[in-house]
Amino acid sequence: MTGQKVLPLVVRIERATPPERSDALEAAALAVLTLLDDPRATGDGEWAEPVRSWETIGIRKVVRRARGAEWRRVLDLPGITVISGTAEVRVHPPVPLDDWPRDLSRLQVSGTDLTDSVEPGPRGDVVLWVNPGLEMSAGKAMAQAGHAAQLAWWGSDEAARREWRGRGLAVTVRTAEPALWAELVDSGLPTVRDAGFTEIAPGSCTVVADAPWLRQGGFRPAGSGPLRSA
Repeated sequence: MTGQKVLPLVVRIERATPPERSDALEAAALAVLTLLDDPRATGDGEWAEPVRSWETIGIRKVVRRARGAEWRRVLDLPGITVISGTAEVRVHPPVPLDDWPRDLSRLQVSGTDLTDSVEPGPRGDVVLWVNPGLEMSAGKAMAQAGHAAQLAWWGSDEAARREWRGRGLAVTVRTAEPALWAELVDSGLPTVRDAGFTEIAPGSCTVVADAPWLRQGGFRPAGSGPLRSA
């Protein structure tokens, strides 16, 4: 697609200390929220134009992994690093689909097969529920969590955003039980439907975003981008 931009997300995966899968998904969601709330990405900020262009055409995200010197080079590029539990993720301003910075383009997409070695902690107010019927790599699931967080942000009014911001934009990611998933998909809450570029079939519902204010007011997306992405 001409002019299409993507949002690069880089997860740090050192050989000896890979992050927990749930932490990586939560870090990806937090990274997206942090970027969207950053003054550089709004108004006349230096990242505002590429963010607007990216949202207009789609909200595609690509997750790559880095370790050692690769990770240190990534830190020299414009972006924001967030930490959630054992996971570090760096988000960069949107880039053209076919013209990535060299130190990002050389990173691998594969190799994000993370697992949880411990039971995730208590849920917060904002929960991103993952479809229990889909098998996704951690990288794919991280992108989907980022989409769901973005839809939740778009659907939140200023009062809700202030409250969320006051809690550090905290978000938890959990895999739903099948019965709960069926309820969530029919709830009217923000739901990610995948474009089908990688791993899963087009139109698959991947993640549902849940928060008290989204349930109370109904989901009315405030962003300009489509709800279908990959």
